[in-house]
Order: sequence, then structure tokens, then C-alpha cells
Amino acid sequence: MPKSTKEEKFRWIKPILAKEITIKQMAKICPFSERSLKYWLFSFKKHEFDGLENKSTRPKSHPNETPIRIKNKILDLRQETRLSAIKLKWTLEKDGLFIHERTIGKLLKKNNRTRKYRIRKIKYKYIKAQLRPGELVEIDIKYVPEKIGRKRYYQFTAIDCSSRWRYLSIYDDMGNGSAINFLNEVIKKAPFEIGAVKTDNGSCFTNRYTGYLKSADSINPKLHALDIECEKLNIVHYLIDPGKPAQNGTVERSHRSDQEGFYERCYFKSLEDLKYKLRLWNMYYNNLCHCGLNGQSPNEALGIKGQNVYT
Repeated sequence: MPKSTKEEKFRWIKPILAKEITIKQMAKICPFSERSLKYWLFSFKKHEFDGLENKSTRPKSHPNETPIRIKNKILDLRQETRLSAIKLKWTLEKDGLFIHERTIGKLLKKNNRTRKYRIRKIKYKYIKAQLRPGELVEIDIKYVPEKIGRKRYYQFTAIDCSSRWRYLSIYDDMGNGSAINFLNEVIKKAPFEIGAVKTDNGSCFTNRYTGYLKSADSINPKLHALDIECEKLNIVHYLIDPGKPAQNGTVERSHRSDQEGFYERCYFKSLEDLKYKLRLWNMYYNNLCHCGLNGQSPNEALGIKGQNVYT
């Protein structure tokens, strides 16, 4: 009995090679077609026994295959911007190239350009509330990773949950005064009226878990300076639950973009250099297409045509 497919093929073409029987006669008693027998004979005569090895029937080309120049452009954009497949699709559409996001995703996966997660992500179905611009603004603080002149600086971030419009500013500390100054700065710069802000439970935002317990009057505890400022400005101040940063997910996600797209790629000579490059980065972010806005940028969602480095 034959031990491999090569031996099985050779068993059927051996009588034909010995001229004991013709191809047409063999095709009548053989479970294979006449065309297969002719193909095996041709391969055997050209490459001998190795020519009978099974070969892939996968086509070497496709009539609708993406051109190589477009593939290279997608890979270069991914390397340069680290955008996802859907965002790369929107970026290419602005240049007149219409490629499906699944095609881009397969290309990135084939070239090992996808993000590798340690565990499988669990997908939840969230009910998104329809918010107006300025109805809810998330505020948080991010450490500037590298010290400048042996001094630590802090990035205050405010992002609108509706339009994803964002404003950044650098401060020397993360005290109560810096938080209040940043809030007033955001109110002046924002192209909408702010109705409410949401923060974590840091000491610069609230004293609910520190000052309330130390207050002499537990029924009417002393309010935090930021809460007093919000009351003057007629702004509602929401707090997330302790240890639940996902409730401030919009600003936390923007901090990841800052780390990967800005701080890991830039070097700062001085504080002025940091502030200038941060303004340029924020301009780029506000003009970047977002998945949460179905391909629109925050400026497009607000109807803003452009920004300069001072806004």
C-alpha cells in the first residue's frame, strides 16, 4: 500500500510510463480524471518523483488585490501615527483613497502591526447618553513623565464628553489653586458653556474623604475650594466612585494618547518648549478623527474651522 500521496500518484501513472496502457484507458478505471493523470505525468517527467508532491491551490494573485503602493502607505501611516484601522480608513478617505477598515486590519495583522493584549478584552454593551457640548467636562491630572531642570511638572486636562474637544495646560504643582486656575482657564478657552465637570477624588479636587471626617460640624462640613468656585460659576461638580477610574474613561483614554503619541516621541529642552509643543499636540488632537464621533474631529463636531497655537 502507498505510504504517501506521491506513491499513490506514481502507482497510477507507472503503467502509463511503461506503455502498458494508455491515458484514456487508465482514466476509465482510475478514480482520478484524465486531466490529473496528464498533469502528474508532466510533473514527473520534469521533476521526477519530487514533482508529484502536493502543491497549494491558493491563487498567487487576486484581481482586486490592494496595490503595493497603497499597502506601503497604510503601513507608513500606522508606523507614524499609530492610528487604528478605522481611523486610518478615515484618514485615507480625505486623500481620495477608499479602503475598507477590515482590509486595513488584515494588512496590519499580517505585518505584525497590531496591539498585543495579554488577555482577551471583554466587550460590554454601554448605553450612551446624548450630551450637548459642554454639558459634562471631565478633568484630570497627568504627571509629565520626565523632569525638566530637575523639577516635576503636571498636565491638567479637560475634555468635553460630547464633542471630545480638549484643553491642556502645564502647572508647577497639583494644588487647589492650580485646579481653580485651570477651571477658569478652561471656561475662557472653551467654545461652549460648561454646565458640569467630573473629577476623581484627588485632594486638589475634593476633601470629601479627608476634610469631611476632620470637620467640627459633620452635618455642614467645610467645602473644598474647588466646590466653592463651582458654586460661584453655577457649575455642577460630580465625583467618580473611589477606585473607579473607568468612570472618568474619556479623559483617561486621552492620557494614553498623550503618553503614546506625545511624551514618548518628544524631547523638551525647557518648560517653554514643553508648553509650545503641548499646544501643537492639542491642536493635532482636536483635528484628529475620533471613533466616538464616527470619523469626525472635535473641531468638526463643534463647527470650528481651525485653531492656532494660542487657543
